Amino acid sequence: MTMPRRDFVKTVLGGSAALAFGAHAAETTSDPVFAAFLAERARSPWTMGFAGLQADVEPMVLQVEGKLPAGLNGAFFRNGPARHQLGGMRYHHWFDGDGLVQKYQIAGGRITHRGRFVRTDKFVADSAAGRFVRAAFDTNPPGAQPVGSPDAINVANTSVVDHGGELLALWEGGSATRVDADTLETKGFKAWSDDYAGMPFSAHPKIEPDGTMWNFGVFSMRSMLSIYRIKPDGELAQAVTMAVPKIAMVHDFVVTERHLVLLLPPLVFDAERAKAGQTFLHSHVWQPELGLRVLVLAKDALDKPQWFTLPAGFVFHLGNAWEDGSTIRLDCMRAPDAWQAMSGLEQVMQGRFVDHEFARPMVVEIDLAAGRARQNALPHFAEFPRVDPRVVGRRYRALFAAERVDAGERPGYDAVMRVDPETGRHQRYRYGADVMVEEHVFVPRGPREGDGWLVGSALDLKRRQMLLSVFDAEHLADGPLAQGRMDRVMPLGLHAIFVPA
Repeated sequence: MTMPRRDFVKTVLGGSAALAFGAHAAETTSDPVFAAFLAERARSPWTMGFAGLQADVEPMVLQVEGKLPAGLNGAFFRNGPARHQLGGMRYHHWFDGDGLVQKYQIAGGRITHRGRFVRTDKFVADSAAGRFVRAAFDTNPPGAQPVGSPDAINVANTSVVDHGGELLALWEGGSATRVDADTLETKGFKAWSDDYAGMPFSAHPKIEPDGTMWNFGVFSMRSMLSIYRIKPDGELAQAVTMAVPKIAMVHDFVVTERHLVLLLPPLVFDAERAKAGQTFLHSHVWQPELGLRVLVLAKDALDKPQWFTLPAGFVFHLGNAWEDGSTIRLDCMRAPDAWQAMSGLEQVMQGRFVDHEFARPMVVEIDLAAGRARQNALPHFAEFPRVDPRVVGRRYRALFAAERVDAGERPGYDAVMRVDPETGRHQRYRYGADVMVEEHVFVPRGPREGDGWLVGSALDLKRRQMLLSVFDAEHLADGPLAQGRMDRVMPLGLHAIFVPA
C-alpha cells in the first residue's frame, strides 16, 4: 500500500547542515585495513586501481593511437569511489569512497581528461576534520557524528546521468547531486519536490526513447520503496512510496513500455542489526529461502504490485527489458550469492583477491498471465550490462558488457563483449590480463540498433596508464578504432555515460 508523500518524508527524514571545506590531514599506516593494503601493494600490481586520490586532477591531453571517428564528439563521464583513506584510516569497502567525476572530452581529434571530487556534505565535513567523521556504507569511524538525514552520508560515488539540462552525480541512499558539466564543480543536491527533498534516488535511472526518466529509491530502515517518473524537461511528474516486506539491497531495475521490474535478492535489511551498531552493509542478512523475488509494477497502476520468484541469487545490474505479448523478457547479471558484495569488495580494500564465482548474464522470462518466471544462463562471466539507449524498454538484440575471460589472480574484467540475448551469439575484444576493464557505453551512429561506437576506459597495469578506447560496436573483435593513453593512474570507477556535443 502507498502512503502520502509528505507523511512519509516526515517519518524518515531529519535535518541537515552544510560544513566548510578544509585541508587534508597527513596519513599514516596505523589502521589495520590501511596497513594490510600497503603491505600488498608491491606484490599485487592491480591494487593501484584501488589506491585512491586525495585531490582533484587537472586537465591532461591523452596520446591518441589510431584515428578518432569524425562523428564522435562529446564527453565521456565516469563516476566512482576515489578517496579511500583519510587521517590514517582506510575505508573497509570499495563502495565507501568519496565520488570523483571524471570527464574525457573528445573534440577536434583530441581527448582531454580531468577529474573533480563531488563536494557533498560528507566530503566537506570529513575534509574539514582531516579524518572520516561520517559513517559510510561499510565503515563506522570511531566517534562518528550523528546522522540526521541520508544526505549527511551521501558520497555521490556511483553513477552520472544527463537529463533535463542537468548533469547529476548519483548515489544509492540519498539525493542526486548537481554537477557543472563543464567545470565539474558541485552545485548542490537536487530536490525533485519539497516533499521528496533528500529522499533516496537510486544510481540507475532509466531514460526511455521519449526522454521520460524513471527511477526508484529504497529507504531500508522503514522497508519502503519510492518510484519516480520525471518528464523529459526534468520536472517531477509522479512520485509514489509503498511498503515492501523484507526490503532488500536493490541497486538497479528495468522498464518496458508498460511495466517496471525490480529484482530483490534475498539480502534482506535487518533494522535491529542497524540499531545495534552494525554498518549498513552488515545490517543485511542472506535469507536464500526467500528466493530472488521479482517485483513487477504496471506504470498505470503502481499501487498494484505483482510478485514472482526465481531461485535464490544476487543481482546488482540489469541491462534491458521488453514485452512479448504477456511475457516480459529481460537480462541481468546474477551471482549465486552475495559473497562479492559482502566480503569480496572488503578484501579488495585490503589488497587481497579471493577467487569466488563471478556473476553470469542471465535471460529472464516473466509470464504475467501464467504467474511464473524462469531464467537461463549465458556461458560468460560478465558485469556492467549496457544497451543502445534508443531501445530502452524495447526489444533489443545487442547487449554490451565487461567480460572476465582469463584475468588471473586479480579482481575485475579483461575484455568487452557484445551478445545477442535471444540467440547467444557473441563477439569480444580481450584487452589482456594486464588491463583492468571498466564499464563501456554505447554511442549511437547509424539508424539501426547496435550501429555505433563502444567507448570505455581501462587501466593498463604494466604501463601504469589509463586508456580510453573507441570501438566500432559492430566489429568489437577488430579492436579499437582509436585509443587514448594517459600517463597517470585513476581509481577504478563504477558507471559512465556519453554526452554528445
